[in-house]
Amino acid sequence: MKTLRTHTSHLVTVVLLLLGMMTAASAQAQAAPQRATGSTTICSFSPIPAGWVVTSSYSSWGCPGSGVSYTITDTAGQTNLTICSFSPKPAGWVVTSSYTTSNCAGSGVAYGFHNVANDLNVGACSMTPIPAGWIITSSYSSSNCAGTGVAYSLHNTVNDTSAGACSMTPVPAGWVVTSSYSSGNCAGTGVAYTLVKITTQTSAVVCSFSPLPAGWVVSSYYPSSNCYGSGVAYSIRKA
Repeated sequence: MKTLRTHTSHLVTVVLLLLGMMTAASAQAQAAPQRATGSTTICSFSPIPAGWVVTSSYSSWGCPGSGVSYTITDTAGQTNLTICSFSPKPAGWVVTSSYTTSNCAGSGVAYGFHNVANDLNVGACSMTPIPAGWIITSSYSSSNCAGTGVAYSLHNTVNDTSAGACSMTPVPAGWVVTSSYSSGNCAGTGVAYTLVKITTQTSAVVCSFSPLPAGWVVSSYYPSSNCYGSGVAYSIRKA
């Protein structure tokens, strides 16, 4: 009888250990799900994973409610893709062309989409998101950009301390506008900026519409013909 109780006790212990191992493995699998890669098809009302884009859209009986399916693609490791105009647009990519297509039910417009990770200069349509640290150096009419008809020349300022840019450009963090002037290279506004990166400076003269770097203050202001548009310049200094 003692032997039977001992064997039974050992069996219960083994079962409990196995159950514990299975529970731990299940919890670990749920805590660290594997990320799908490549392309897949989803219903249009499904959330789109971060870093994925919509490459086509079409009617589908398999998606009650919306009646539309998306083909989505992971941008990891990709350089160029064609996406529908309503697709999410991951950071670091730009729209290089725009055109009508039957492959994007809902908008009927597709974009050429390009990863700028290895570029310093690129042409893009004016509806493009502009990556951090990039500026618009010129704008011009383009038949490759259906919808706006305007394209931008974009430049990465990573290696620069000064640059010329069109007035519609985003000004990178830590940069200031030191002058503005009329320019035929900037279709849409006709105005260009001289931009300077604040590095070791402790004071500077900027146009009144310039962003101020964090920790800087305006010490004086005065009329200036170098600031086309406002006619006012600021003396700024590091606080």
